[in-house]
Amino acid sequence: MKQKIYAGGIVVLLVLFVYSCAGTIYVPGPPPPPKAAVKSAPPGPKAVWIDGHWRWNGHKYVWAKGHWEKKPKGVWVRGHWEKHKRGHVWVAGHWKK
Repeated sequence: MKQKIYAGGIVVLLVLFVYSCAGTIYVPGPPPPPKAAVKSAPPGPKAVWIDGHWRWNGHKYVWAKGHWEKKPKGVWVRGHWEKHKRGHVWVAGHWKK
């Protein structure tokens, strides 16, 4: 019984530690200029092209290719990098109703 309580306590502490580490990631320098988009044919009449962007992998910027998405109701708000005192922060793109 004591072992189960002890193990449960360790799991709770690990979960709290992981969530406390998940926060805003500041990247020291700005991303490179965007790459030119190479778009394939749209997969359907309601498809919307989502531009590619630079993402941070923890060590360097890597290119995330653009892709097609089925358009829900709303407008696509493009993701972008914002400059802050501590570095650059990625603001993810999203659908706005």
